[in-house]
This record gives sequence, C-alpha cells and structure tokens, in this order.
Amino acid sequence: MNRMVILAEKPSQAKAYAEAFTIQEKTKTYIQLKPDDTFPNGATITWGVGHLVELKEPHDYKPEWKRWKLDQLPIVPDRFLEKVSKGKWEQFQAVKKLLQQADVLVNAADVDREGSNIFYSILRLTGVKGKPIQRLWINSLEKDEVRKGFKNLQDNDRDLRLFDEAKARQISDWMVGINASRLFTLLLQKKGFSSHLSIGRVQSPTVYLIYQRHKEIENFVSEPYYQIEGTFQAETGSYKGMAKIKEKDKAKVQALMDKHGLKEKEDLTGNVQNIDKKTKYQKSPKLHSLSTLQSVANRRWKYTPSQVLKTMQKLYEKRLVSYPRTDCNFITENEFAYLVKNLNSYQDTLNVSFTASSLKPKKRYVDNSKVQEHYAIIPTKSVPTQKKLSGLSREERNIYDEVLATTLAMFHTDYVYEETTIYTNVHDLPFKTTGRRELKRGWKELFPKHSQSKQEKDPLLPNVKNGEQVGANLHIKESMTQPPKPYTEGQLINMMKTCGKLVDDEEDVEILKEVEGLGTEATRSSIIETIKAQKYIEVKRNNVYVTDKGIMLCEAIEGTLLSSPSMTAKWESYLKKIGSGEGSKQMFIKQTSQFIEKLMQETPDALQQVQVRSTGGKKKWNEPIAKCPACSTGSIVDRYKFYACSAYKEGCKVTFPKRLAGKTLTNNMIKTLCEKKRTKVLKGFKGKKPFSTALTLDEDYKIKFDFGKKALDKS
Repeated sequence: MNRMVILAEKPSQAKAYAEAFTIQEKTKTYIQLKPDDTFPNGATITWGVGHLVELKEPHDYKPEWKRWKLDQLPIVPDRFLEKVSKGKWEQFQAVKKLLQQADVLVNAADVDREGSNIFYSILRLTGVKGKPIQRLWINSLEKDEVRKGFKNLQDNDRDLRLFDEAKARQISDWMVGINASRLFTLLLQKKGFSSHLSIGRVQSPTVYLIYQRHKEIENFVSEPYYQIEGTFQAETGSYKGMAKIKEKDKAKVQALMDKHGLKEKEDLTGNVQNIDKKTKYQKSPKLHSLSTLQSVANRRWKYTPSQVLKTMQKLYEKRLVSYPRTDCNFITENEFAYLVKNLNSYQDTLNVSFTASSLKPKKRYVDNSKVQEHYAIIPTKSVPTQKKLSGLSREERNIYDEVLATTLAMFHTDYVYEETTIYTNVHDLPFKTTGRRELKRGWKELFPKHSQSKQEKDPLLPNVKNGEQVGANLHIKESMTQPPKPYTEGQLINMMKTCGKLVDDEEDVEILKEVEGLGTEATRSSIIETIKAQKYIEVKRNNVYVTDKGIMLCEAIEGTLLSSPSMTAKWESYLKKIGSGEGSKQMFIKQTSQFIEKLMQETPDALQQVQVRSTGGKKKWNEPIAKCPACSTGSIVDRYKFYACSAYKEGCKVTFPKRLAGKTLTNNMIKTLCEKKRTKVLKGFKGKKPFSTALTLDEDYKIKFDFGKKALDKS
C-alpha cells in the first residue's frame, strides 16, 4: 500500500486542499483523506507553519559567537545547518513522524522558491531520505484546480533547482547580515556611535535608493525661469498658448519680444496659422503582476505594498483570485478560455455591461511563451455570490474589483480621445496650444473616475478656424524649477523592480522595462517593512523619507557594493540562473564569502571619513530605567537585547527579556514591574491566538502572566 503524505506550507492551505476531497479524519497536526480516484489508498495532508525550520544562529555553532567582537569576524560556518524554529517543535515532530511513515512525499507548499525552500529544509532536518518526491504545481485553490493538480503531479527536478536558488539566497543573506551588521556597528561604536546598524544584501541598497532621492531634494536649488504666455480671444471663446522659449535669463526672453515688436499687456492681434487634430487610441493596461497591483493600490487608496500582499493572500485563500506572488503580466490560452466563458458573470459582479470588442486572444495579454511559473493575477473561475462579496472587507473588495476590472478591460474597446494643437502667430512669433477631448471612454468606464487625471485637467479649446484673427495679450511668465518629489511606497516597489529607473507614467506602468531589480516579487514588500521596522525610513502621508539612522547607514556603506542597487540586481540575476540550472549555489556562496573578506579589509579605512551623527535615539544603552528590585545597589538597564541589573559583576543575576510571547516589553513596562510588581492589562501577546494579560513579578523576580488582573482592573 502506497502511503502518500502531502506537506502544505500552512494550515489554511492544507484546509483548502482537503476541501477538494472527502475528509476521513481531522487532527491537530494532519488531515486524513478517504480513498478515491486521485488517491486510491487515501492520503495524509500535514503542514508547516510558514518556516518550520530556520538557519542556525552564530551562537548555535560556537557560544563565543554570541558576543559582538571584531576579532571573531568573519563568521562563516564550515557547513550551514538548520534548527526547528522557536515554538514549532510539536508540529515539526508530527511532520517528521508522518514523513518517516510515508512511501511517497508530495511538496504542496507555495509554488515558488520559498515554497521549495520550506519543504526541502524541513525534509532535510527530519533526516528522511530516499523516498520518491512529487510536486503540486497549481495557480489557484479552486477545488477543480486542486483536483487537477493532484492528478497531474510533477517530478521534482525543477523544484530542487528552485530550492538551491532559495537556499543560496538565504545563506548569502545570513552571511552578509551577520558579518556586515557587526563589522559596521562595532567600528562605528569605536567612534562614539551609540546605536547599532542592521545591514542586509537587499535592504541596504533599498535604503540607499531612498537616501539618493533625499540628497537630490536636499541639494536642489530652486531657480526662476521665464516664458512668454499668450491669452487669445477667438469668436467662440478664449485659450492660452506658449511661445517656444524657456530661459533662466529674463533679458533673453525680453529680447525675443523686442525683436518681434511685442509689448506686455498690450492689445494685439494674432492669426490662427494651423489647427492639427489627431484621434488617439489607448489600449487597456496589461494584466496585473503583484508589483503593478501594489503600485496602483498605493496610488489609488494609499495601501502599503505589504497590505496589498496580505489582502491578495486572503482573496487567494477564498478562491477568488489566482496565485498572488507572480511577476508575470500574461496568461495562457487556457485561462483566456475560461475568462471568455465567464465574461457575462464577471460583468454582473462588477455591475457593468458592455459588448466585447473581440473574443480572440491578443498577444498583449495572452502569450503562452511568456508564462513560466505563474500567470498574471486574474479572477478565478469561481464567480462570487452577492453574499460572498458582501462578506469581503473594504480592502478585499477594492483589490478584487481592481483585478476584475483590469481583466475585463482586455475585452473592452480602446480609450479614444482627440488631441488638438493650435498654432497662433503674433507678429510672426508662433504660440502653441494643446488640448484633448474625450471621444470614447472605452475600457476606462470599468474603473472609478478620478478627478486628478491629466485628461480632466486639460482645458477644453474653443472651436477656432484656420486663418481666423484673434485678440492677443502677452506677458512674460515667471516660474520656479521644482525639486524632485519623495517616493511613495508604490513608486518604491517600482524603483526596486527597475533598480532605480523611475518611470512615473500613471497611464502606462507597463513601459517599465524588464530589468533585474532588488529583491523578488514575493520579497519586496517585506523588505520595505523591514527597513521601516529598523527605523531607516518613515512614511508620512504615503511619502517615504529617510531617517537620521538611515542617513547614518548610507554614509557608512557609501562606495561599497552594499550601496549599489545595480550590483545587488546582478546578484539577483545570478540567483535566477541557479533556479534555471545555469548557475551554481556553491559558486554563489563562495563569491559572497569573498565579498565579505573584501569588506573586512576595506571598511576600517573607509569609515575613518564618516562623521558619527545622532540617530535620534532618545535613550542610550546602560542608562538606568529603575532600581533593581532584588539588590539595593544596582539599577535595571537596557542591554540592547535584554534588560539586566547593572550590578551583575557583583553577582546580581536579575534579567528581563525584551520580547515576551510576541510582544515588545518597553522601558516603562519594566519600570512599572520593578516599582509596583505588576502592570495593568496589556494587549498584543501572541499564543495560539492573540491574548491580553497583566504582568507580575514573582519572588524570584521572573515575569509571570496574571490573567485574573482583568477583573481587578474593572472592579
């Protein structure tokens, strides 16, 4: 009897798989499926909880590597090993037991590099070897797609290459993060720096991109420039035009006026020399990849990239959209066929009605050769009922409608407008006026109308005739050059994707050229969240600003490869080659090692030139927070990774953790515990479910939960 064990990435994914079949038994750690056509002997589905295993920390290899010391660098273990992630031992043991009992294993984690990494890292740590492995490769959690996927399981050759790529990335990030963070922090602390720097292979160049924009804005000097503007009065209305001159020197503009015998604010006569009218057609946007969806959602609703990914994940698990972490803007003819079939139902869902301009696939959207792992984000075959739609959150509904409208747009007609250019001569000096008039909304009628769009800002031009004489009034217009604007979070996603090449054309995001960028489609939003958490950047009114700490980081890494987005993109490009079988994991790790050696040699001299600046930290390490509750001589101080008594050399062993059950313990909480022995009820602790509790200090000065405190607070 062939016992098949299927490993999903997380419980929600396992549940979605199981619902496509008949469930025999459900337990805390696995789901047993009844035998059927797909699984003649039944099957067992178990799951990780995201990363069930992780790379070991430096101190797991050598205890002395726990302390940050320059003479211990570089930290590079002979072999990189994994350990079970904190709090996940029970599930790991359950998975291990099932994998040992299995005859056939199925990797049913997410269909991407990280999914491959999760599966094989768990498998490697269980010690299970020599069993056939198959791969589930699907783009949707719809029941029929899940059944089809399990009936057509693939071999694991491609999967193993993706695992090599993901593991090379993970190890390289570990090596750079551990060594560079310690190297730069310790060298700067010698110069009086009171904080620490977290440095990463991808996060640091990303901060540097934002820093470069900060410098451009900071160094920008606004200057006046001058143009000649004409206001013209025709029989049917007025319009404005500009002469073809733009100068910083006002005298040059005045000289042109004098040459043509023109004076400001004088009633003059102009002549309509030419009217050029062109009908222009604009195609609907390409289908969404994750990054284009993140950009649009940020521009339209100010959603953060991380918020968009979380919302997309929820919609994916509700079987409403296809796989979210895709970098592809194309679908295959298979998906196109079901979209055509469901066209009327989708229109009803979006509450729109139109006749499709064509039901034939167009290369702009449908191209089998452009689809590799995943196709573009589109609605699934499951058309939601009104009840299901009304159960969506506002974010889910907005994102779903955006995906649906973008998909329907490829069946709609082009957006059509007329662009008019009027050339008016005044004393032989030509003035140019442009305007546009909407002729047919086409696909744009599927989207909410935005008053900010350029079309609506364009003036409506009067109906003038060739050769018509018009009244003219001229003046020299003074304007000021404007500094570049800070990036929004949506633009930052595009900047990372294009490696610093910003194309800020809202109408045509797809003209962003295919350049290898920073991070991957799946990791960019988490990189932005990481640099926010590190306090390198802050977001105000959707604009991204670099903080003093971020500036300190960038001044420290300036001139190294850590500040080079293009170099990081080349690394990313090589990682992709590993995934396609053209590159070597060992070679990449060796090159990372050489990079760290180079950093070790060059950084001490380079940092001599760096001025240590205040990073806005309100506290310094080792400043007293409260009197030690155990001894009368010491004070509780912040030791960076934990709190401890300052009299530890005299034998006081009191320490408190920085984090407890997923919640950060602040200085104030520790102060209250030391002085009053208990806190009020605090929210935000995480166990199997989030919970609230008060904290108390027991007689051994250990922190304990006090769930009965809630009643005391209320009485």
